[in-house]
Amino acid sequence: MSYALLILEERARRTRRSRDDAMTEYDSMQRFGASLNARGILRGGDALKPDAEGVRVSAREGRPLLLDGPFAESKEMIGGFFLIDVASRAEAVAIAAECPATAWATVEVREIGTCHDQ
Repeated sequence: MSYALLILEERARRTRRSRDDAMTEYDSMQRFGASLNARGILRGGDALKPDAEGVRVSAREGRPLLLDGPFAESKEMIGGFFLIDVASRAEAVAIAAECPATAWATVEVREIGTCHDQ
């Protein structure tokens, strides 16, 4: 089964940390990703730019509606993700608990599946 591990971090946190702290965290996340790859369970993953640089796209009456970030209704942003392939939800949760980001963010575990209930 495939799961997304979404790294939910406080939006302003990146601007408050030092460059050295940022590089230490980045290196730890790179090592974590490499360990997932070595175990043969990593399907993909990467860091994401802050949501201030993002845009939300929807449509109204057939016309695109764009909303530039940051998105004020949320206190957190998705700062990155890992896509893993494991045997169970319990294994995905255990792997999420190993993620270094749990020290400064929340790791949300979401199973990949259909967008309907049938």
